[in-house]
Amino acid sequence: MKVALDAFGSDRSPDIEIRAANEAVRQGIGIVLVGDKTRLGGADAAIEIVDAKEVIAMDESPTNALRKKKDSSMRIAVELVRDGKADAVVSAGNSGAMMAISMFVLQKLPGIHRPAIVGVLPSYRGSTVFVDMGANVDCKPHYLLQFAIMGSVYAKKLFNIERPSVGLLSNGEEEGKGNELTYHTNELLKGSSLNYRGYVEGKDIYMGDVDVVVADGFVGNAVLKASEGVAEMITSVLRDSYRASPVAILGYLLSKGTFTRLKKRIDYAEYGGAPLIGVNGLAMISHGRSNEKAILNAIRLSKRFYDTKLNEAIIAELNSNTAHVESIRKAGAQ
Repeated sequence: MKVALDAFGSDRSPDIEIRAANEAVRQGIGIVLVGDKTRLGGADAAIEIVDAKEVIAMDESPTNALRKKKDSSMRIAVELVRDGKADAVVSAGNSGAMMAISMFVLQKLPGIHRPAIVGVLPSYRGSTVFVDMGANVDCKPHYLLQFAIMGSVYAKKLFNIERPSVGLLSNGEEEGKGNELTYHTNELLKGSSLNYRGYVEGKDIYMGDVDVVVADGFVGNAVLKASEGVAEMITSVLRDSYRASPVAILGYLLSKGTFTRLKKRIDYAEYGGAPLIGVNGLAMISHGRSNEKAILNAIRLSKRFYDTKLNEAIIAELNSNTAHVESIRKAGAQ
């Protein structure tokens, strides 16, 4: 298995990417490092390097990146997957550009209306898969049904859950809550083959009452940013509290193990990235602030999905629900 890694994606590129690539090779994963060859001298001899002279800036518009930066490290890395020269692509660069380029170059899986970003949020019982985290701001009910299908398959492959439970995010658990989008999506999900549990509230994401939570990308991105803010706030408050006095320092030393486990639970680097799921290939989007650990984990996660044939499983699950989706759409529930 070979991963194309955008060497000029993260805020601290290319040093972070080079170190992650070197470690991935030591763990037996093939790496193609894409970027300016003159700046990739620290790469392991076993790493293939593909030259790319352009870099997509973090504040660059996705449209500009797609149309004008055809020699960018990100674009060429994605094209390697399209051309069969790599099995997955990982980039910590501009997420909007990564979505646009991946959808344009790789195209969609057969039957998929909209690819989505699927992520993992910490919960009391472990982790909750959340989809969509920002790829689709305006959605239709059958888009959300497909998000639920893809999220369910993702949870099954990532956490080995035989039949993941699925919830639809709303402003209350009662049937009468929500808006027109959630109402029609709720009806679709009820008739699907998924293990659908109904509406869930925001608190249920973090309590782990269901394995998969579905929402449109506008809401999903707001949830993601709020979650990142809460995680940073918890870490900062605990750190400041432990520095307050000698007694607090002693308390920290006695509870250091618990603090370390909490930090690990809320650390985005543990998974390393969120896949753009539903494209005809494996495309992993990592945070711009990613460190070596995050990039390495994104590479390892992409290998896991390659080994477990994630896209094939999505197509199979989608096909089992196609007739149901089409009948509802024809009835006017769009």
